Amino acid sequence: MSAFIMDEFYRGMSTNAYQYFGAHPVTENDDGIIFRVYAPSAYQVEVIGDFNGWNGWNHKMNKNNNGVYEIAIPEARVGQLYKFRVYQQGGNVVDKADPYAFHSELRPNTASVITRLNTKDAFHDDDWMKNRTKCYNEPMNIYEMHMGSWRKPYGKSEADGGAQWFRYDEIADDLVKYLKENNYTHVEVMPLAEYPFDGSWGYQVAQYYSATSRYGTPEQLMKFVDVCHQNHIGVIIDFAFVHFVKDLYSLGNFDGTPLYEYPPSDVGQSEWGSYNFNLSKGEVQSYILSCAAFWLGIYHFDGIRMDAINNAIYWMGNKDRGVNDRSVDFFKKMNQKLNQEFHNIMLIAEDSSDYPGVTVPVEKGGLGFDYKWDMGWMNDTLEYMKIDPLFRRGSHNKINWSMAYFYFERFILPLSHDEVVHGKATIVQKMWGGDYENKFAQVRTLYSYMMTHPGKKLNFMGNEIGMFREWDETREMDWFLLDEYPMHQKFHQFIRDLNALVTKNPAFYEKDYEPDGFLWIDADNADANVYSYYRMTDGQKYIVLCNMSPVTHKGFRVALKDACTLTEVLNSDAECYGGTGVTNPGKIKSEEVRFNQFDHSAVITLPPFGSCVFEVKDEPKPAEKKTKVKATVKNKKS
Repeated sequence: MSAFIMDEFYRGMSTNAYQYFGAHPVTENDDGIIFRVYAPSAYQVEVIGDFNGWNGWNHKMNKNNNGVYEIAIPEARVGQLYKFRVYQQGGNVVDKADPYAFHSELRPNTASVITRLNTKDAFHDDDWMKNRTKCYNEPMNIYEMHMGSWRKPYGKSEADGGAQWFRYDEIADDLVKYLKENNYTHVEVMPLAEYPFDGSWGYQVAQYYSATSRYGTPEQLMKFVDVCHQNHIGVIIDFAFVHFVKDLYSLGNFDGTPLYEYPPSDVGQSEWGSYNFNLSKGEVQSYILSCAAFWLGIYHFDGIRMDAINNAIYWMGNKDRGVNDRSVDFFKKMNQKLNQEFHNIMLIAEDSSDYPGVTVPVEKGGLGFDYKWDMGWMNDTLEYMKIDPLFRRGSHNKINWSMAYFYFERFILPLSHDEVVHGKATIVQKMWGGDYENKFAQVRTLYSYMMTHPGKKLNFMGNEIGMFREWDETREMDWFLLDEYPMHQKFHQFIRDLNALVTKNPAFYEKDYEPDGFLWIDADNADANVYSYYRMTDGQKYIVLCNMSPVTHKGFRVALKDACTLTEVLNSDAECYGGTGVTNPGKIKSEEVRFNQFDHSAVITLPPFGSCVFEVKDEPKPAEKKTKVKATVKNKKS
């Protein structure tokens, strides 16, 4: 255990505050517990719990000069419940859960649980931890999931004494098998820090150090991460570090003052009705910094996706109100310190703003995140796919615009949980038209475009099987679709094959953030509603064509950089994927016919609402070759 330094805590520099505050066994044999809580403005604090009949009259805590209340209770034991009874400034007496508790009661109960974190024998992932990377030049295909609704146990309801959710360790083996079969490299779990309301999905946190008891114990969560790592699956945790729940037992108005939150109501409360963390205070910075270090260190998570960062960069997320300099400075400090302390972790910002340099290193003037979600790409792409193909010509730039800004940041392309709830419709339902086959044809092409676009990828559970029902945290995924509906089976196979293509071939990931890994062949063919581009790395080259129209383009000429042979390796219109079977069998040799900006081209067939991916094998270039270039030709609208 590293030494806790109070001065670092006040200056917002502490990464180990959880080792000092909270409830900790005094000895290895759990003989007694020492409790500490930070409540500088409280008149008095008592510990109440199972060990004293929930009466704290003889367990009044002692306050030191640092605003910390402390007491050792010999009769307290691991596994017992407790709270802090806080006599607040202003006269109120409130029972508060421990801000640094490692475990909590199952909602609706709110007591903290005295917990010893047994990490010594929990993990067998030394090789993984030693060799993991930030994946800048490696495949990263993220499966976002909600732990409680991926699968549900059958049998009795919770009210009848049955389980409402699988435990962390119970779900691990099935999930890992599924991820590997479907060619995902990482899983991102929605927030797991304890929260009171199921419908908040964990984004309105009450206990930041406490793994939610809905799915089991801290040790069972460790087992979940360990199983993933032993099977070469990275694990990212989603976290809401910007705001917290307003429930009375939690952090709000903790000692009778806004200890963790901003005082004025216009900045103290978020758009979600929660409290905003006051990131200008050193003790609050240490609370959050230590919390990030806790989940990365204790649970071996490989990365943290930080929710709603733009709400901290700008006051209330509103650019017109200006930059919150204290928050920006904190993010820089946090990202630097976490990278110094942990080997090759990934720090990911959900940021919908255009604030510059979010993924630029701190020493070069940026915020120091490793990745940023590309919310602009997500919004533009989904809006385009809703448009009647007759009118897509006028919105052609919604698709090609992403590459105009792509290299300013390291982007992840997300189709997350937020896009499939609250009346927004699922991804397949968002596709234009009401025809079942056309919706699936379009969504296959959407995913071809997404997965072959530069950048790392994230998809929410259910997207891969073409769910029509919006996500509901109380119900498991519609797995029956794969048993009863052939179109969903075929779509699932398409996603599996597409994932394999982009995770096993370096051209699709090795130069994600280098300009020479991508080249537009034709970004401007609005008349035909077609986009075409190269994905490349040293020794490997592919071209991708996406036809966003319902028309088959026969005799379609595609420009090529060099003389080459094309082999179609994926076609979204193949019958095995539920398509009409318009494909390009056999090898296609290029011709020395100038087309657009290139001196070579080839003729292919583009299926309706379809995509094609071709492997490119360049012909050896002769030492000297004099040729006569033929006349330029032009694709006509089919």
